[in-house]
Amino acid sequence: MSFLDSLFGEYDGDLAIDLGTANTLVAVRGQGIVLNEPSVVAIDQSADRVLAVGADAKRMIGRTPGSIIAERPLKDGVIADFDVTEVMLRYFIEKARGTRRYPWSPRPRVVVCVPSGVTSVEKRAVFEATISAGARQAYLIEEPMAAAIGADLPIEDPTGSMVVDIGGGTTEVAVIAMGGIVVSQSIRTAGDEFDQTILEHVRDAYNLSIGERTAEDIKIKVGSAAPLAEELDVEVNGRDVMSGLPKTVRIESEEIRRALDKPLDEVTKAVKDALDVTPPDLASDLMYYGVLLTGGGGLLRGLDQRLRDETGVPVNVSPTALENVVNGCAKVLEANALSGGFVQSAGL
Repeated sequence: MSFLDSLFGEYDGDLAIDLGTANTLVAVRGQGIVLNEPSVVAIDQSADRVLAVGADAKRMIGRTPGSIIAERPLKDGVIADFDVTEVMLRYFIEKARGTRRYPWSPRPRVVVCVPSGVTSVEKRAVFEATISAGARQAYLIEEPMAAAIGADLPIEDPTGSMVVDIGGGTTEVAVIAMGGIVVSQSIRTAGDEFDQTILEHVRDAYNLSIGERTAEDIKIKVGSAAPLAEELDVEVNGRDVMSGLPKTVRIESEEIRRALDKPLDEVTKAVKDALDVTPPDLASDLMYYGVLLTGGGGLLRGLDQRLRDETGVPVNVSPTALENVVNGCAKVLEANALSGGFVQSAGL
């Protein structure tokens, strides 16, 4: 521990960040989650300046003049635009730390989660963006491990635990035992793909053009992966592709479920592929303890039932599905376990 760490450690405001494709959550050491905002940045191209970040920027999606774009700097769980990601991270770090800092307090240590399937180049991009955004040191932890820690799974035990983490850009499947990931699968099919599939279905079935936000609303309100006891419907507003005029249609949950079959089949296949290569003793543990479904995509109605029917393994939806990853990163900070084998570090 450095002299500054020991002298001002209680003021350093170390951070845990779930840097997601759709949303970013930030927890401050000792305080818990302090920020949960969309991973969106609004940019005025004519003046080459950032207009808004987070929730304010998301409200601009699909509603801005030609010179202003609202973009997500991460795609499929990795950085697609380094400079914009750095701006977004800096904004979130400064907002999370607030103004209650001593002028001499050191820059924070920051733990950031990354998908398990990212390349070394993609990891380096996250390291560099985090350091450039104001971190003293950056640490990376793989999302399924962070989710398991956040959900209080017995990761250090010799028993197997399986996590299926469905975020915005990626679905992470991992079997964890003895503090390490034994088996992992990472596919770039997740919540954003669900939204895009719904958007395309509405356009093809109703000649109705809708935006990403509307597609997400449909998923949340009537989306499902298995038949519901009482089917739902929702009124959808958009623009008629043929006439160009505003139009309203009513869409039922059954047709959205059929539309989602393809991406859901890909998620199911990833789970089956992971189970197929899981060592027999750990596989028997999973039959007893079950699979933990986490992440925003894991909250899709009936997804636990669908996976249970397809795999024959018990599946449980985490009650803290949206917060497990950032809570796991925060627990690593709290335990000062940054030298653990599942954490990778870089710093200045």
